[in-house]
Amino acid sequence: MSPQSPAINSSGYNTPDSELESIVPVHPTAVRRPNYITIQSENTAYTDNHITAQYLDRGADVVVSHGQFTVKPTVKSYEFQTARKVGKTGLMMIGMGGNNGSTLCATILANRHQMSWHTKEGIQQPNYIGSVLRASTVRIGTEPSTGKEVHVPISDVLPMVHPNDLVLGGWDISGLSMDKAMERAKVLDYDLQRQVKPHMALIGRPLPSIYYPDFIAANQEARADNVVPGTDKQAHLEHIRADIRRFKTENQLDRAIVFWTANTERYSDIIPSEVSPSTLFAVAAILEGEPFVNGAPQNTFVPGVIALAEREKSFIGGDDLKSGQTKLKSVLAEFLVNAGIKPLSIASYNHLGNNDGHNLSAEPQFKSKEISKSSVVDDMARRAKAAKGEHPDHIVVIKYVPAVGDSKRAIDEYYSEIFCGGRQTINIFNECEDSLLATPLILDLTILTELLTRVKYRGEGQTDFAPLYPVLSLLSYMCKAPLVKPGTDVVNSLGRQRNALESFLKACVGLEGNSDLLLETRIW
Repeated sequence: MSPQSPAINSSGYNTPDSELESIVPVHPTAVRRPNYITIQSENTAYTDNHITAQYLDRGADVVVSHGQFTVKPTVKSYEFQTARKVGKTGLMMIGMGGNNGSTLCATILANRHQMSWHTKEGIQQPNYIGSVLRASTVRIGTEPSTGKEVHVPISDVLPMVHPNDLVLGGWDISGLSMDKAMERAKVLDYDLQRQVKPHMALIGRPLPSIYYPDFIAANQEARADNVVPGTDKQAHLEHIRADIRRFKTENQLDRAIVFWTANTERYSDIIPSEVSPSTLFAVAAILEGEPFVNGAPQNTFVPGVIALAEREKSFIGGDDLKSGQTKLKSVLAEFLVNAGIKPLSIASYNHLGNNDGHNLSAEPQFKSKEISKSSVVDDMARRAKAAKGEHPDHIVVIKYVPAVGDSKRAIDEYYSEIFCGGRQTINIFNECEDSLLATPLILDLTILTELLTRVKYRGEGQTDFAPLYPVLSLLSYMCKAPLVKPGTDVVNSLGRQRNALESFLKACVGLEGNSDLLLETRIW
């Protein structure tokens, strides 16, 4: 009689039928490293409650007269104060049961319970690859003995909430339970779905959401079985505010980030009677003193919303997640301009088959996305125009092809003028799983937003520290159409956005901003 197979050491409900939990280590992007960096400098001070750092903001004033530029360097002194305690943080998603929302919940649970699963490629472990904060690094200096640069994950520069610790909740016009919503999305491998399903079922159904049929495509009506009744928008506002308060109280939260990851809406007309669901959610969050981030392209932040955020000193950010094609475009356009090449046209085509694509198949919703996608090269085009002439032609096409599901295809052509009338054409084909690129961006935006609520500053002559300006333009790296302080220029260049984020985080701990001068390698 052959010996019995050893019993699988499964924790049952916690990780159903997973024999891999004990043998696969935590992925580097999910590892916890508290208080990883200490700055020893007269510019940086640590207390039990705060990190305080001195910062010199170096710039230049330029006067243009008769074609001549006179440049005067400037220096302004600031002090940053960051609260060290990371409070218990919740993430309330509008569109929680959609592809992005269900994927985010499932992957956080997989990381939290260290579930590994089988794919046709072998064993896959959970991770946070694709998260700028957890999977990319920042240079903090050089090691004196070797002269080698030292890099650390961005999430180690300042105390940040760990994704595994987020308390998950939110709203959806579809009442499907979260385990069923995950199955409907068809994003994750079956073996992972099988293991995480009991945990997703515990989350239950999303809260009823606001549904105004005029703002999203008519093809979404069949999903709208979980809506707040009535047509009174003031009553709807109070309902959402009560949901936020109850979620915070029931989960004993210090902070709740409210995040729009639902369908793209059509653009709103700026008239008193026109209030979209996303604007209503933004107002509710602002009035409750909680940050609101818009992950879709519509004009949620009408002037009145920005004014309300200023009045309430409540944080807002967006717009539209910058994940695949558009992120690459912001790099390629900058490359061409920086190389002295003159872009003549950029033509972008993509098709996808998930519910996002279904909603965008309606013309009013597509127009919102077209505006967002088209604006991503504007600041680079302005720089090119200053030296080389007119703005390039730019066209965007999106088609709904159900067969490809969440696997989006994107094709771009960059047509440019080169030396002495020559032409250059660059064609790029990009295939990506849309929700698996977008989900880490939602995490980054949530984590970074929470951090920025704990950062205060004061300038020369000021005695009290004040919160940052309510429009969080530091979120720009993750957004197609970044929301910025009214009256200031939008920066779309991915390199400049990344540099701004790194420089700000370094400034908060008293380190100099990024410099590739590497002077020690240029001199004796």
